[in-house]
Amino acid sequence: MEGLMRAGGRALALGNAREAVGCFRRALLLAGGTATPQLRRACAFNLGAAYVEIGKPEKGLEFLLQSQAWEGDGGEHRGDCYFNVGAAHEGLQDFPEALEYFGPCGAAGASGGAGTQVQMGCCYLGMREPGRAAQCFLEAARGYAAAASPEAAAVALSRASTSMLQSRHFGAAEIVEVLARCRSLCESIPDPALRGKLYNNIGLGYSQLHIFSLATESFQQALALCSEESDLRWEAAVLQNLGAAHNTLQSFSTAVGWHRRAVALHGALGNQRAQGQCFGNLAYACSRLRNHQAAMENYLHALQAFRDTGDVRGQWQACEGLGAACFHLGDPQKAIGHYKEAL
Repeated sequence: MEGLMRAGGRALALGNAREAVGCFRRALLLAGGTATPQLRRACAFNLGAAYVEIGKPEKGLEFLLQSQAWEGDGGEHRGDCYFNVGAAHEGLQDFPEALEYFGPCGAAGASGGAGTQVQMGCCYLGMREPGRAAQCFLEAARGYAAAASPEAAAVALSRASTSMLQSRHFGAAEIVEVLARCRSLCESIPDPALRGKLYNNIGLGYSQLHIFSLATESFQQALALCSEESDLRWEAAVLQNLGAAHNTLQSFSTAVGWHRRAVALHGALGNQRAQGQCFGNLAYACSRLRNHQAAMENYLHALQAFRDTGDVRGQWQACEGLGAACFHLGDPQKAIGHYKEAL
């Protein structure tokens, strides 16, 4: 039984939660009529925590509540129990109940408390309270920084900035400060994939604040890291973001190159809706460069992609663009037809 418990613990530490479930389940069966109540509770607790880890919160909660592990145990163990029961309720989208458990869980150490703050932030997002979520993520970032975990601190700051942008309780200066802190931490993160994703998220944050010069700079940094990692899905998204930012900066000649690369990569990956968005961005850039024939062709490609994917908003935008292109090409009747379709 103890060997199975150790094996389950090793599997969890290595990220193999399914194997851990098998070990803990066999340990609990062996504990049936022979083990002490304390050992049976420990087996049930570990099995419940493993079920939560593999995305079966209802089953996990059943074993966690059976374990009654917090009764008579030390504060740290009680904190683990509260945390896992809270995570199970979060998985069941019972966010208020989850917060009841996360609040007093008292996880040991700065990084443990930071992890609890992240879970609470996720609950507040589930409850559509981004302002409170942002405060939790900011508190988590402070905890991770104190525990010398720059990767986790940067991720927490990134999530905080996203939540702050969703909320109406933060000014632009506050959000810019958080983005700058996140960006400075990126330099010390060794994992290029994580660094690239963070730079992309930072770029999106600057875009929402209409600071497009910093947005393009962040997207460029993200793109270099995506290419390094050969992550084509992320590379396509970053190319799309970079082209859109250059459109807003009115750097249309530069934007065209990024749009074409994004179109090709989304097409190769089969991302038809995203490809349609890139065709629309490319068409807009062409129209601003007064290449209305190219604009019309790309709007047609965009329209087809949006029809195939059922994107009605994309369809009316493409139709409106087609109306403008046809008007500039000297065909007002066709332009009227496209404008009627857009309406």
